[in-house]
Amino acid sequence: QVQLVESGGGSVQAGGSLRLSCAAAAPTYRSLCMTWFRQAPGKEREGVAAIITGRNNPYYAESVRGRFTISQDNAANTIYLQMNDLKPEDTAMYYCAADAGPEAWSSCVAPIQQANFPYWGQGTQVTVSS
Repeated sequence: QVQLVESGGGSVQAGGSLRLSCAAAAPTYRSLCMTWFRQAPGKEREGVAAIITGRNNPYYAESVRGRFTISQDNAANTIYLQMNDLKPEDTAMYYCAADAGPEAWSSCVAPIQQANFPYWGQGTQVTVSS
């Protein structure tokens, strides 16, 4: 089992920044694919950034590339999503998700599909006003 706890959402004006955190409790797994998804009202859930624990080859959706940065603190089993130059279209519920085990790396290969992630956090709201 993997437990995920997110924090860091909030409201910001366009052009502002926020940082999301996701703390993972995964005592039996050595390799995780950690991903940030988002879902806006009336839209499908979108994978925006992903990273394999212990590696430095992140994935970014085109919609956020150059503005968002995913990073990890392996000692703390935590990943972060630094979101800069936020736009109103970034408004959504953001979810941390994980796939675990020796084949988890495949879930971090595009296209990022929510069906590949069995573990989810509770979500944190990000609202960007114009």
